[in-house]
Amino acid sequence: MERFDVRRGIIKEVGENGGLSELAKEFFEKVERTSAESFEGSHGVMTSIIGRFENGALIVDVTNVAPDFDNPESMKSAMEDRKRWTTFLDKATGYNSKQRGDKAKEWAKKAAKAKSAVSSARHFMQMSDSIPADKIEKAESLIEEIESLLKENENTKAKGRAEKLNKLLN
Repeated sequence: MERFDVRRGIIKEVGENGGLSELAKEFFEKVERTSAESFEGSHGVMTSIIGRFENGALIVDVTNVAPDFDNPESMKSAMEDRKRWTTFLDKATGYNSKQRGDKAKEWAKKAAKAKSAVSSARHFMQMSDSIPADKIEKAESLIEEIESLLKENENTKAKGRAEKLNKLLN
């Protein structure tokens, strides 16, 4: 499963034009609408494509089969399928390939910062005997919240809570 940030306003624009399934129909041969903001489909080497908008992002799960590498027509067809996929992502997210990569790095960096803050806070609380009990309780509560947000893939909120945790213990 992959997550792609979506440019502000794109989800609304796609919705006004019939939804994500209508957009997918422009690029893939078999598309079935599963809800207003989701679809299932397939096209060529992509035997299963499941996509949805969720929390301002495009979430997709794609199953690919390898083409016949000895057959030039099969390779050409697979390249066309990948080109369709990339163009679909461009339209569905409002970002080009490089921008999507940059956004993914940014997203991962937020998660890493949140995890680092939790690790540092735990280490600091273990090493120090002068932290008041109420501060430790607040810190543990924030740590719990951060870990929950990370599990829910809410990296931006987790990073914000991590900053709050750092301020609490400084």
